[in-house]
Amino acid sequence: MYVSHIDKVEKQKVEMEGAKGAWIQWLIKDTEGAENYAMRLFTLEPGAEIPRHMHPWEHEIFILEGKGVIGAGEEEVEVHEGNFLYIEPDVPHWYRNTGDKEWKFLCIIPIVK
Repeated sequence: MYVSHIDKVEKQKVEMEGAKGAWIQWLIKDTEGAENYAMRLFTLEPGAEIPRHMHPWEHEIFILEGKGVIGAGEEEVEVHEGNFLYIEPDVPHWYRNTGDKEWKFLCIIPIVK
């Protein structure tokens, strides 16, 4: 078993062209013993965004606090605390904080080796 606390995990700026005000914390990954999935915490400041991009893996997302817009393919949905969603592999997706406070969500992806 692996147990830690969010205060012990480095908060890194999302390094992607066009991203602004977005932070990521890798909570669980292969270095913690995970073999299949990584768990990440994203924090987007008010007005922050992660631009349209895509990967060959799926995403499972759970909204912890705040609100925003998540786009996937040709669709955009407003989400808030308690919402969860699935984004299929190879589907363009993006994120935008539309609220006046931080937007936090967990994102689970397969570990890519």
